[in-house]
Amino acid sequence: MDPLVSVVIPCFNRARTVALCVRSVQQQTYPTIEIIVVDDASTDDSAAVAAATGAAVLRLATNSGPGAARNRGADHARGEILFFLDADVALEPGSVAAAVAALRADPALGAICGVLRPESLLSRNIIAEYRALQMHHWWLAQEGPMEGLHTALCALRAEVFRELGPFDPELRHTEAPEYGHRIRQQRYEVRSTAAIAGTHDHDTTLRVLLPKAFLRAWASAAEVRPGEVLGGAASRVLASALVLATAFTLPLPLVVGPAAAAVPLALLTGAVALDAGTYRRVAASRGVGFGLRFAAVHLLYQLTSAAGAALGTAQRLAQRLTWRSGPSVGVSR
Repeated sequence: MDPLVSVVIPCFNRARTVALCVRSVQQQTYPTIEIIVVDDASTDDSAAVAAATGAAVLRLATNSGPGAARNRGADHARGEILFFLDADVALEPGSVAAAVAALRADPALGAICGVLRPESLLSRNIIAEYRALQMHHWWLAQEGPMEGLHTALCALRAEVFRELGPFDPELRHTEAPEYGHRIRQQRYEVRSTAAIAGTHDHDTTLRVLLPKAFLRAWASAAEVRPGEVLGGAASRVLASALVLATAFTLPLPLVVGPAAAAVPLALLTGAVALDAGTYRRVAASRGVGFGLRFAAVHLLYQLTSAAGAALGTAQRLAQRLTWRSGPSVGVSR
C-alpha cells in the first residue's frame, strides 16, 4: 500500500502563486496525498486563494516565520511522509513519487531534497532570470549527498521528524541549516536529486533581492552553531569573500599608487575563476550578452552576501568576547 504523503506548504503573502503551487501537487503522479497550506498571518488573499483550490488551510494568528508554519502543518499532518514545499514553487509531476521511492529504499536517508529549474515561475526580467539560473546551477551541482538542507522542496519520514523534533521557530532565516545539522547528528544522510524538481517564482528587483541576501547571510553567520554548514560550498563562500575584499581594496591605487590596482584586479579574477563553471554554463545557454548581465548582478549579490556574513561574524566574535568578560545580550535563539 502506498503511504500517505502530507504536503505542507507554509505561505506568507503568496496569493499570486499559491494556487499554482497547490495545483502542481494535485497533478502529481503519486496517488495518496493530503495538502495542508499553513497561512502565516498573510496580509493578502493567500488563505482564500488556497482554500479555493480545495486544500486544507490552517492559519497562524501572528506572523511567526516558515519554521513555525511548517511545524503547525506537521502537527496537523496524517501522512507517513512529510513533504515540505514553498508556496512560490510549482512542483513537477513525478516529484512526490520520487521522494517516496528514495525514502522507502534507504532507511538511513533522513531527508531528500529537490532542485529548482532554471526558469522563474511567473516573473520575467534580468533579476528573476539571474536568481533562477544562479539557484539552479548551485543546487543542481549538489545532486547527491548534501552537507546542508534546503526546505523549498524536501521530504522526510514523519517518524524522523518526530525523532528530531520541530524546526526552531526562533530561527527565521537559518532554520533549514540548523535542522540539517540535527539530521546529521542523528547519523542520517541528506541527499538532493533532480528527480524532485520545481519552478520557483523569483524576486524581480535588486531592492528586494539584495536586502534578503544581506539578512540571510548575516543571520547565518551570527546564528551558526558548532558543526553547522555555513553558506554552502566552500568555493562559493570564498568567491564572495574575494568580491568583498575587492571592494575594500579598490581605493588602494589612490593611496599607494597605480601599481596597487593589481591587488583588486587579482582578487576579482580569483572570485570569477571560482565561479567560472556557472559563468560558462550561463553564457553557453543564454548568450554572452546575457552572461555579462548575469555576472554583474552576481557580483552585486556576492558583495551583499559577503558584507552580511562579515557583519554576522563580527557580531558573533564580539559576543564571545563579551561572554568571557561577563553577561551579555546575544542573538535570539
